[in-house]
Amino acid sequence: MNSTSCSGVLPQMKLSHSDHKLSIGRSCSSSRSLGFDSCHSSKRLRLPKQLTVSCSTPSDKGDMFGVSQSCKKSPVGETLCPAGVYTYAGTVESHSHTAEEKVGVLLLNLGGPETLQDVQPFLFNLFADPDIIRLPRLFQFLQQPLAKLISVLRAPKSKEGYAAIGGGSPLRKITDEQANELKKALKSKDLPVNVYVGMRYWYPFTEEAVQQIKKDRITRLVVLPLYPQFSISTTGSSIRVLQDIFRKDTYLSRMPVSIINSWYQREGYIKSMADLISKQLEIFSEPAQVMIFFSAHGVPESYVKDAGDPYKDQMEECIFLIMEELKSRGINNEHTLAYQSRVGPVQWLKPYTDEVLVELGLKGVKSLLAVPVSFVSEHIETLEEIDMEYKELALESGIENWGRVPALGCTPSFIMDLADAVIEAAPLAKPMSTPRTTSEDVDHDPARYAIKLFFGSFLAFILFFSPKMIMAFRNHLI
Repeated sequence: MNSTSCSGVLPQMKLSHSDHKLSIGRSCSSSRSLGFDSCHSSKRLRLPKQLTVSCSTPSDKGDMFGVSQSCKKSPVGETLCPAGVYTYAGTVESHSHTAEEKVGVLLLNLGGPETLQDVQPFLFNLFADPDIIRLPRLFQFLQQPLAKLISVLRAPKSKEGYAAIGGGSPLRKITDEQANELKKALKSKDLPVNVYVGMRYWYPFTEEAVQQIKKDRITRLVVLPLYPQFSISTTGSSIRVLQDIFRKDTYLSRMPVSIINSWYQREGYIKSMADLISKQLEIFSEPAQVMIFFSAHGVPESYVKDAGDPYKDQMEECIFLIMEELKSRGINNEHTLAYQSRVGPVQWLKPYTDEVLVELGLKGVKSLLAVPVSFVSEHIETLEEIDMEYKELALESGIENWGRVPALGCTPSFIMDLADAVIEAAPLAKPMSTPRTTSEDVDHDPARYAIKLFFGSFLAFILFFSPKMIMAFRNHLI
């Protein structure tokens, strides 16, 4: 496989699951054209006719995990496509020695505090993630102290938000329900699997899910982040954790893995979103006059400009596809996109949701339907931030009729599409190989680390106690 083409799955294409079948089990034979081992057993993975994606030559600009609008090699050796599955370089190791192939699906999500007492430690885990707060390498040793400071400052306000929605996040409960429904859907499609849930910042942590996967002796794994669009701060962060775990374990490092890095283009997802929007529009007395307001979770602007995060481009394409689907149904409402949930003094993706709501009110918009497009489960950013804060702001700004599209949750058409995505991705699984890099070895040089620690501490003291930084924390973090 070279850098100008890669194996992947086109999420938006219509696929018939009766076209071909891939058997997996004891007697295996190599299928070089597809890059996986074909085996004969009563357990069968249904395989669509076309699985190869031709991608353009990659650009020179480096980005997180090599994700861009073309295929390229990432720093850890995998080949990536913008909206499909990760495939890994190297030879596929068959698990033909096992009596029966055991397929697992790992759902990844953010996680959330289930009680008010969980809020501060949850926030610490969130801000201790270097993919959430990206410090210069010289200051990375300050990651945890800074996370502790921010979590303590933000906890009181966050507790108020969670108290307003019942005292905790429903995200774990909903994700568990999605896992159960996905397992049923895959069984109905003749692919019995074990489905696991791994949360990034709260229980059950990704590490716990992976240990259960190992305990169950899973031999082929499909990783499905529950984020439609890829971002460094969501899918990217979770994948980094997986890579760290897998490369340290002999069994896991040999396990064939497919990672569905984004799926916002899938026909099933687009149609499911359009179904929810069209249904909510009918609640208004004049549906054609309603502004469709897409509100997506924001990311720092530097992620897109400096780190090559494809999130903004993928979000805009996602909105375009949803609106095209609505137009095909005769729905031609005006629409707009804005970004919510910004934190801290840095610039985030614009326009901001709160500012756009005020502008729409001043322009005379009277009816508005909010669509939480980057969320597939209800949680604090839909139940409190949108349903309470933004609704109140909209009504104060002159908008008279407010509606909100629910998150997809366990919508049957959505779950069935996720099942199709798993079936398409499973045959492409390859061992996840993430060797230690030279830069990591350099970081373990004691002399270099001591120099960084000394100068970093001195600069950090100046930074944290400067009037500008104190004011920033007071204005943006409290």
